[in-house]
Amino acid sequence: MHTSSVFIATLAPLFALAAPQFGGPFASPSAVGTQSDPTPVPTSTTTSIATVSATGPAILSSTSAPYPTSNGTATASGSPAPPADTSAANNLQLVGELILAAKAPDRISMIPNDASFKFDFDNPPDKTKTTGKGGNTVRADRESFPPLVGTGVSMTVGFLGPCGFNTPHTHPRSSEINIVVQGTLQTEFTLENGARTVHNTLGTHQMTVFPQGALHTEFNPNCDEAIFVAGFASEDPGVQQAAQTFFGFDQDFVDAAIGNDFTFEGKDVDKFRKLIPANVALGVESCLKKCGIQ
Repeated sequence: MHTSSVFIATLAPLFALAAPQFGGPFASPSAVGTQSDPTPVPTSTTTSIATVSATGPAILSSTSAPYPTSNGTATASGSPAPPADTSAANNLQLVGELILAAKAPDRISMIPNDASFKFDFDNPPDKTKTTGKGGNTVRADRESFPPLVGTGVSMTVGFLGPCGFNTPHTHPRSSEINIVVQGTLQTEFTLENGARTVHNTLGTHQMTVFPQGALHTEFNPNCDEAIFVAGFASEDPGVQQAAQTFFGFDQDFVDAAIGNDFTFEGKDVDKFRKLIPANVALGVESCLKKCGIQ
């Protein structure tokens, strides 16, 4: 897997040869309106973010439903407080409220259920798993795990099957530290144009780093599952798959960039091959053959 700086367009054909690959980017929270009044928000009331209108910026407004108290059993009105719903589909309002909390203890009080501070990567919330033929990744960011708001960190766990290939991608808002907890990974990253490509083979309990914005990838060269844990210095690191993004551009731009005029279908696999660095293609193909993967 040792290559020099690799042009994005030369990577894409490899994805057609190596069936295992992953899909789209992490979800990220929607933009939150600006707070016009810096007055601290009492923890006994629930705040909501007003819709931005033509007459002025978003403002805070009080609703009739108060925040639960820290024990999660009663509210200011004396009614039972339901546990905070931290499923990905219902977190937008909660994340916005946590971001606007005056103090860190207020955020703790706003999530009264202790179990809400636990994230299960084996049974994650909806829309937190990205699955491909080669395995899956599960992300815990502030959208899927609201207790992360204010901490400045997030995490992804990757489960790569035999010959699984987490395709080249970047994280625009964070560096990544990546440790293998099971199996073996081959990794590469290129920081920017002109920088050399850094490649490593990581065994169990070995770690590498991918600088913020660097194009990087992980590949499992063996027939057993590999598992890695990736830590980020951002609650919302974001992700952008290189080839998927590139080939999403207008076809004229793609053709001009790679100097070819053909469609990317199975019938064009021979044309793909001549664009792929031989050692990379052989590494993937030999793994697939070794593991009996068609």
